[in-house]
Amino acid sequence: MKNIAPPKLLRSEYDMALLWTILSLLAVGVIMVYSASIVSAEADRHTGYHSNYFFIRQLMYVAAALMTGFIAFQIKVETWQRLAPYLFFAVGLPMLILVLVPGLGKEVNGSRRWLSLIVFNLQPSEFMKFFVVLYAADYTVRKAAFMHSLTKGFFPMGLIMILVGYLLLKEPDFGALVVMTAITASILFLGGLNWRLFVILMLLLSVAFVALVVISPYRLNRLIWFWNPWADPFGKGYQLTHALIAFGHGGWFGVGLGASVEKQLYLPEAHTDFLMAVIAEELGFVGVFITLGLFVFLLWRSFAIGRRAAALDRHFSALVAQGVGVWIAVQTIVNVGVNMGMLPTKGLTLPLLSYGGSGIVSNLLALALLMRIDYELRVSPRGRLS
Repeated sequence: MKNIAPPKLLRSEYDMALLWTILSLLAVGVIMVYSASIVSAEADRHTGYHSNYFFIRQLMYVAAALMTGFIAFQIKVETWQRLAPYLFFAVGLPMLILVLVPGLGKEVNGSRRWLSLIVFNLQPSEFMKFFVVLYAADYTVRKAAFMHSLTKGFFPMGLIMILVGYLLLKEPDFGALVVMTAITASILFLGGLNWRLFVILMLLLSVAFVALVVISPYRLNRLIWFWNPWADPFGKGYQLTHALIAFGHGGWFGVGLGASVEKQLYLPEAHTDFLMAVIAEELGFVGVFITLGLFVFLLWRSFAIGRRAAALDRHFSALVAQGVGVWIAVQTIVNVGVNMGMLPTKGLTLPLLSYGGSGIVSNLLALALLMRIDYELRVSPRGRLS
């Protein structure tokens, strides 16, 4: 009697399209960080005048992020759910407090956002975004029966996020606060928060953000100069005007990889916050369109995975998958909006692309968990593809 081979899945146990999208964005990031930073690295004594300074470190960050992501992928989703409160309260919040302690927190350009760990600097707010996704999803699942209640469903999470917001504003890191608020509000809404409470939440957040801008001189100045950066192109509007020049210079197909003019010490933070401007100048509209297309696909896959998890009653997995999508989408929209002059200047990097270790590691942690969720849906009996 012949041996009968066991039935095979018609598709892979892994979402290869999602994996290749992530790897493609990382590759684009490494190439563009090198291109955007080569001139500034050669001109800076802190880099030892080495043109490869940022490129080598970005490669190290990506390698560390991939290793971290691989380890995170091995952890079951149910384990992440059990760890969610501990990661939020025992790791995330203490790090946000420690960064404010003189001598522990490192101040750069007036902001105290980094913990100096000798070998590298750790940015707690980047990891807190990941912890917020986990905790908000776990909270929503645990409080599912009270999502219609103001006192039992909304207030507890609201008070916790006010504490997080206070710590972030002390750094200050208004951009991270915007992203975390968007993540929390989205997960609560997707988890069944009463629509009237959600409308009230949106109104309160709008008033709060307006108040934060009005009472803060530097935020108000950023808003004023955002409307017309050309009024002071060599002062307050310098960074944005040069970003806009880069977009205009790039045209449809760009001036060619490595041929950017603005990265030659004209555009500040070209390899971090304003990397998209360099992409626009060197690769043109086509390069920007393809890059954003990769982000759109990533967002689509995260919500598709989330919908499939919800259909199988895996509510924590569903909310985490969609929360990761919201995180990447909001941060990308804000960064690109700032680069194009559509939003006020804000210190948010482009996910997976911009220079920086904490951001890339936290992004890969989240995306590894997204792939783990998809993997468990594919290999479990109820989630088996047919």
